[in-house]
Amino acid sequence: MNAAVALKENTAVAGEADGSVLKAHYLETLTFVERLHRCLLDVIKDELDRIGCDEINSVQALLLFNIGDAELTAGELRTRGHYLGSNVSYNLKKLVDTKYIHHKRSEADRRSVRVSLTGKGQEIKELVDELYERHLLSLTPVGEVGADDLETVNTALRRLERFWTDQIRYRL
Repeated sequence: MNAAVALKENTAVAGEADGSVLKAHYLETLTFVERLHRCLLDVIKDELDRIGCDEINSVQALLLFNIGDAELTAGELRTRGHYLGSNVSYNLKKLVDTKYIHHKRSEADRRSVRVSLTGKGQEIKELVDELYERHLLSLTPVGEVGADDLETVNTALRRLERFWTDQIRYRL
């Protein structure tokens, strides 16, 4: 009986230790995700600065890249995960005002506005694409990050995204 109690106590202590390790890794992952996104925006900002583009910011440039050749609504940008900000309407308006994006009322739903890139918008999309292509050339030799590494990270991030989505959807 005493051995069973001792085993249960040892298992509880081991579970707490595993829980604290898991928590430390989880919090580190959250910090990395946030920091990586900010770093990506800084890298894009540096590229915009290099060509002397001060009309738009890095968030707007990334938005142009994610729109690409598609014609989308603001809602579709959010739903498809192409835009990670709460002020998508502000950024779309700014991009329309600076002539990086065309906008027109949807034929199917007059309340909805569809957006697509102008020639200026395409240039920024291509700039970001070229930046990513340059990164690919040095990712493995300089960054020591290979396809298997990215696949592992992407698998974990997809699972984390699904977990968080379920937390919201099912109010867990």
